Amino acid sequence: MNLRRLFSILLVVIFSGCATYAGLNYDELFGKEEVQQRTVELDSPPSDFFVNQVKPIIDNRCVVCHACYDAPCQLKMSSVEGIDRGASKALVYQGTRLTAATQTRLFEDAQTTTEWRNLSFHPILNERIQTPTANVQAGLIARMLQQKENHPLPDQKQLEGFDFSTDRQQECPSIEEVDKYEQDYPTWGMPYGMPNLDKYEYSTLMTWLQNGATMNEPLPISYEQQQLIDKYETFLNKNSLKSQLSARYIYEHLFLSHLYFSDLGDDESTHSPRFFNLVRSATPPGEPLERIATRRPYGDPGVERVYYRIIPEQGTTVSKTHLPFALNNERIDNWTTWFVDADYQVNALPSYRINVAANPLTAFTDLPVHSRYRFMLDNAQNTIGGFIKGPVCRGQLALNVINDRFWVFFIDPEKSDIPEINEFYQSQAVNLKLPSELDSNTVPVLNWVKYSRQQARYLEAKSNFVNDFFEKGEYLNSNIIWQGDGTNDNAALTIFRHFDSASVVQGLVGQPPKTAWILDYALLERIHYLLVAGFDIYGNFGHQLITRMFMDFLRLEGETNFISLLPHEMRHIEHSSWYKNQSSQMSDYLQRNVRPFAQQSQIPYQTNNYKNELYDILTTMLKPVLNARYEIEQTELTLESEIHLQKIDLIKGRGLAYLPETIMMLIESESGKDEVFTLMHNSAHTNISSLFDEASNRDPENDDLTLVKGVLGSYPEAFLLVNEKQIPKLVNMLSSLSTEEDYIKLLDQFGIRRSDERFWPFSDRLHAWYQQDQPIEFGLLDYNRFENR
Repeated sequence: MNLRRLFSILLVVIFSGCATYAGLNYDELFGKEEVQQRTVELDSPPSDFFVNQVKPIIDNRCVVCHACYDAPCQLKMSSVEGIDRGASKALVYQGTRLTAATQTRLFEDAQTTTEWRNLSFHPILNERIQTPTANVQAGLIARMLQQKENHPLPDQKQLEGFDFSTDRQQECPSIEEVDKYEQDYPTWGMPYGMPNLDKYEYSTLMTWLQNGATMNEPLPISYEQQQLIDKYETFLNKNSLKSQLSARYIYEHLFLSHLYFSDLGDDESTHSPRFFNLVRSATPPGEPLERIATRRPYGDPGVERVYYRIIPEQGTTVSKTHLPFALNNERIDNWTTWFVDADYQVNALPSYRINVAANPLTAFTDLPVHSRYRFMLDNAQNTIGGFIKGPVCRGQLALNVINDRFWVFFIDPEKSDIPEINEFYQSQAVNLKLPSELDSNTVPVLNWVKYSRQQARYLEAKSNFVNDFFEKGEYLNSNIIWQGDGTNDNAALTIFRHFDSASVVQGLVGQPPKTAWILDYALLERIHYLLVAGFDIYGNFGHQLITRMFMDFLRLEGETNFISLLPHEMRHIEHSSWYKNQSSQMSDYLQRNVRPFAQQSQIPYQTNNYKNELYDILTTMLKPVLNARYEIEQTELTLESEIHLQKIDLIKGRGLAYLPETIMMLIESESGKDEVFTLMHNSAHTNISSLFDEASNRDPENDDLTLVKGVLGSYPEAFLLVNEKQIPKLVNMLSSLSTEEDYIKLLDQFGIRRSDERFWPFSDRLHAWYQQDQPIEFGLLDYNRFENR
């Protein structure tokens, strides 16, 4: 080692922790960057240290902001591979881009850290000489942690000098830029805009980093899990054309799901199971996996034969992307009934040409409609959850197409299992084309006109078909609604919109909503291929815009199906009331949707409040399968406290506009046990037909609240800590909200702000409760939307 380099390193050692050496030449100090081997054997002391001491800190302090596509700087710390991949200055969410971006999906678009470096991801760990000094001074995470220690949060309730907006300018410094970053933004160390780590957490992470930041190899698959994997891979990879087509259909609907084996006999009442992913491979079971990565799940795989393989999910489970899907004997028996034993023939597999593969009504025409519909209904929450928990980590443009809370019902598959309906869908394949047939670089306006005309033709044909169908002796009444076969609690769902994120849950949650949907097979299938299988978060502005515009058609179709159960003369009146201040074009469109269907509802209404009476009829009919887990009953609280909390759902008015979308509340019961609730602010709109000017359509006088037991949603914006004796005061303060100052007073009384020293202990307490109470659905919450008030 020459004297100059030795002297430079001595300077670093002397001034370590100061982080004030602007313009350091890291190559000269510590050598050239070179990707390091980070993983060690599972049974080694470094692996044990990482798994049991380091990883819990990273999960609960880092992953809560660094997990989804919109994680700052694309830094996903939820897996070993994500940590080693590092960060990027490129934005995934860039709504104005004119051309599609290069995809950077972890585990798919590159397989090694070296490949990620070639895609402009820079390291957050030291990749130069591996000494304790270099590992700290040339490691980005270490420097960010030191920066936070040197510049803790200011003593302020509402933090100043931070930008917490979701579309904020991201700095994303590399190690060469971190000195200037600290000079410019001294209080922006990590965790950003949150309290410091405690002394144990800080010293544990720094010890790990100093020692080279080694991490564990992937966890092995147990013998029992491997046996089940073999069972499902055998089912999915049989040689018959029937089997290959069915497997393709199953994959294109489950590619985002987290699969787990619910028949293993593990005690899942207290522990989360291990999750797996279904992927496409160029190699069959028993051979090393060669994963096929395409822009969309129906993209041309480029191989003669596709195989479907089940692999372990490598990342920490996070709520935003978690779609649990149980694999068990009952499910594989159902798949066998619907796809293997059903009477149909497959003479040739559909091609992967985009005009075929992107349209399920074309690609899967040989599969019985009844089988396809049954498959999607069997776990309808998962089916709809795909567009809520899929690639859209941030989707205000996509989500302003739906109301803040509404109920969803389904047409009974047995009522539609007749040859005429199958033939009708086949005849409408051209009119049921989707924007997903376009590439990710799309010009929206001309395409919207084309799809608008196409949808009009489909609705006209559908009206003619249904008019004729009901005239043949079928009656339009509540019996057309699927009742879950008496056991399936997916028969009724509630969808919540939280401005730029959303949630879907089983059951009819909250007070009767303004709107509802009824979905049939074609509508449910098209929603999936529009917003899940066919949506490209890396696509250009035109692709994302035409997707949103087309979803207008599908929402209106679902609403029209619902109002068809109302008296004929009330249908347009009710539907128009959902679109106040509508344009003349929208009024004409609503009339066009409703008027052609001339059949009278056969429901014997007893009142003039038709919609609420219909809700009562459907609620009574579905009562055996309604999931009541979110009801405020059978809690750790007293009955009197529960009655007080139930009053929150009746609060309504302009003052609620000052509340954030999602508040998670922990109540300390008099019995000494915690109980968690989620308070959702439902923002009312005069209509949701406006594309860009949502604020002008707000109707705050009709804002209301929904309080549910447990955790609902992935992005809490505020925390409340309440003692049971304080519940009447909490309800009173919510009822009397009229100004921003009133909300600040509520936070002063009950809030755990992001600047509060109790923030991390509260977060840990909340997550522990969530995992204990909802182990299958549990995933780490995301704090990227947490407010600063």
